[in-house]
Amino acid sequence: MDDADGADRPNDRLRARAAENRTKLWFYLEADRRLVVAGLVAAVFLVVLSAGLLLPGAEAKLRGGDAVGTLFQGFLTATITGVTLVLTLNQLVLSQELGAVGDQRERMAGALEFRDDAADLLETPVSPARPSQFLRALVQLAGRRARDLRDAVDEGHPSQAAVTDLTGSLIDNADRVAGDLDDAQFGEFDALSAALNFNYSWKIFAAKRLRETGSLSEDAEASLDVLIDTLELFGPAREHFKTLYFQWELINLSRGILAAALPALFVAIAMIAFFDPAGPVSGTLGVVPVVAVASTVSVLPFLVLLAYVLRIATVTKHTLSIGPFILRETEGVEWDDGESR
Repeated sequence: MDDADGADRPNDRLRARAAENRTKLWFYLEADRRLVVAGLVAAVFLVVLSAGLLLPGAEAKLRGGDAVGTLFQGFLTATITGVTLVLTLNQLVLSQELGAVGDQRERMAGALEFRDDAADLLETPVSPARPSQFLRALVQLAGRRARDLRDAVDEGHPSQAAVTDLTGSLIDNADRVAGDLDDAQFGEFDALSAALNFNYSWKIFAAKRLRETGSLSEDAEASLDVLIDTLELFGPAREHFKTLYFQWELINLSRGILAAALPALFVAIAMIAFFDPAGPVSGTLGVVPVVAVASTVSVLPFLVLLAYVLRIATVTKHTLSIGPFILRETEGVEWDDGESR
């Protein structure tokens, strides 16, 4: 069930909550980055080839002037700049890992304390070690506590409608996200994508608003308190694993750009030093197709960068806030200070 049942309940799925075209959002987030790069390569090649074949005088200009040399000198400079950018990205990733032994001990202590807090909530000796299992355990616990809260509120209770709205959304959302997290591997976007579909921000807001009514029974309040604690633990856990995923993706991006930079450099140098627009190769194949292929190979590092940054930037945009801050226009989150205006 993708859409919310309640009128005041925002949709739980990120693709439905985001005010963007779903196809565009799929391209930005879900599509395999290798396929995105392949699609961009095909688009660049077709655009350059079509422009060269359709624009009048394009081939004559390429054969008669210094347009080819000027073009690939720019590509050569851009490729070297791209390699420099890779080194900067690697330094950014490494800076998060470097530090004195005291800093490393503080990081270790913080991680262990966080895992102990999760184990206490989960009522297990040790919390799960794999990120997907850790998030799945928290999501499942939230679903169980939501069922306990729903069962603890009697029929006809003044807060029953609010409880039903909150628990109905949470139980459905938790079951779906837990299923998506099952066997998900860290480093693949599927794990982060499933976590992004757990709309914990609205749930914290709704749960805290429900707790302030003060009309729940003792059992219901106990279940609600554990539910809020679980949701508040899920937020930083998701942000931590999102940060680790970004570091993982930046490493993949660096390797991809370096791999693409080598053929781009070779092609740009060959086109500047050895290619003759009026030579036999151009006469056989045509100068426009040769320039189109070489241009596509030369911009390959930029296309790799574009494919990865699209995903990282889109995830960052939709997860700017942590906790019960809702940045998108959403029904059911109006604030009432209790004063008449």
